Amino acid sequence: MEGIRQVVKILILGSGQVGSMVAQNLAAMPNNDVTIIDIDEAALKNISSQLDVQTIVGNGASPSLMAMAGAGDCDMLLALTKQDETNLVACKIAADLFNIPYRIARVRQMDYLEFKHDGEEGVLDALGITDSISPEQLVTERLAGLLSYTSALQVLRFANDRARMVVLQAHKRGLLVNREIAEINQHLPDGVDCQICAIYRNNRLIVPSAKTVIIDGDEVCFLADSRYVKTIMRELRPFEQPTRRVMIAGGGNIGYRLAKQVENQYDIKIVEMNEKRAEWLAENLDSTLVLLGSASDENLLSHEYIDEIDVFLALTNDDENNIMASLLAKDLGAKRVITIINRSRYVDLLEGNQIDIVVSPHLITIGSILAHIRLGDVVAVHPLRRGNAEAIEVVVHGTPETSALVGRRVSEVKWPHGCHFAALVRGEEVIMGHKEDAVMQDGDHIIFFVSRRRVTRELEKLIQVKVGFFG
Repeated sequence: MEGIRQVVKILILGSGQVGSMVAQNLAAMPNNDVTIIDIDEAALKNISSQLDVQTIVGNGASPSLMAMAGAGDCDMLLALTKQDETNLVACKIAADLFNIPYRIARVRQMDYLEFKHDGEEGVLDALGITDSISPEQLVTERLAGLLSYTSALQVLRFANDRARMVVLQAHKRGLLVNREIAEINQHLPDGVDCQICAIYRNNRLIVPSAKTVIIDGDEVCFLADSRYVKTIMRELRPFEQPTRRVMIAGGGNIGYRLAKQVENQYDIKIVEMNEKRAEWLAENLDSTLVLLGSASDENLLSHEYIDEIDVFLALTNDDENNIMASLLAKDLGAKRVITIINRSRYVDLLEGNQIDIVVSPHLITIGSILAHIRLGDVVAVHPLRRGNAEAIEVVVHGTPETSALVGRRVSEVKWPHGCHFAALVRGEEVIMGHKEDAVMQDGDHIIFFVSRRRVTRELEKLIQVKVGFFG
């Protein structure tokens, strides 16, 4: 869905981590009138003390409460409660009674997302939902990306997966390590190119130039044509054996979906404590080995040769269990450990220690929602560095007369401070940001690395189409 260009009134249902973070982003934008409805009075008081928003206590799917919140002249409804049914009903009411033009629902149950009546109309269509956010599906895709690249800390897809952004830690045996970035062309095959967008050294951002030297331990963020990502990775780390053996702790929605999606690519074991759920998993998975027990049971892990596991993923709903199982698996010899953590404070504490990668479902979900509420045609927003930076994909529209970008070279545009042009995707062609003579055209996908979030407002102004822009 194309981003909303003149949002005045926004109604948010749910004041949890996702709802409050989205409210924070929206409240920071000028001319936005934000109202939040939730049953948790204490949470609403906390939000209203920090943000310039209105709050109403009660059930978000109540027509009378929605009317009280001014739904009759709302531009957007964000139904972000933890209950799918509340979100779905609220969107239906918003469509039929209040004619709210944009209705976005957070939906967890796959049945709601996938069911088609007579192979045609889906549940979301029937309930008047213009777009949906599925946290479990978003997290599953992120985890699948991490499995496909050994040692990658983050893998992001852009422009229908024609380009990928990868974050990884440089290793002293990488071909480019201890060399200037400009020397990368000496190693790459003809036609292979990349854009090194950012380097974090001792948690400090370095915006790289051709003369920048990459050193051992640097956290490097680069973008490349999806076909050449593994070639670029070898510049920064020595070749590593691809992932073969995977163990998943937790057979809930995410654990099951991930196993189902990748079980034909890897040898997978899944550990589930609940006997009935374990039986269901065994019936619905084809080649995955289902184990009944706890992933924090040392004897079970040892018996299942945890020291031969390439990647251990802790995907239960309990942060503490995930942490303990991950630390135990790492201690017993698992080569790489990936953990889902919901509490943002835990994410900050754990990342970069014994646990190799910490994945925050809330940050991923928030990024997906932000893509819908940013001005201009924003396709994707991915938080980086625990939300302190972002990777943003936009589509350029218009003519040289109506757009600040169309018909102009990359080097001619005064990009906002902290906004770095990473790549331009046109059809099957991926043009890197260092080719500054590239001329932007209508329909181009542009990918940015944004090192400070406050800059997004300036970027939004640049990408919007304006009638009579120059005149």
